[in-house]
Amino acid sequence: KTAFVRGLAEGLGVDPGEVTSPTFTLVHEYRGGRLPLIHIDLYRLERADLDEIGLDQDLADQGVTAVEWPERLSRTIRGAISVTISDTGFETRSIQVVTGATYGVP
Repeated sequence: KTAFVRGLAEGLGVDPGEVTSPTFTLVHEYRGGRLPLIHIDLYRLERADLDEIGLDQDLADQGVTAVEWPERLSRTIRGAISVTISDTGFETRSIQVVTGATYGVP
């Protein structure tokens, strides 16, 4: 997942070498590209409210937000782009992209 976000960062003009897993800090913000990139990892939380974990909503509204484990969100986010990465064995992955996804608890 973090490797995917590194590619997203590179596409936005952010140094992909700066991107690290936000598992322990929950939210990482990267600036300096065409748009800000916010990388969120909710793995360690059972439920999460984005306002309570330190998300700068103004920055998020201006940029791209990548959320790992989005089903743990406490409120619904409609119109998201879902990217599902599955291990298909032999060091290969399958990637499925769906637009208009809905995440979180309605």
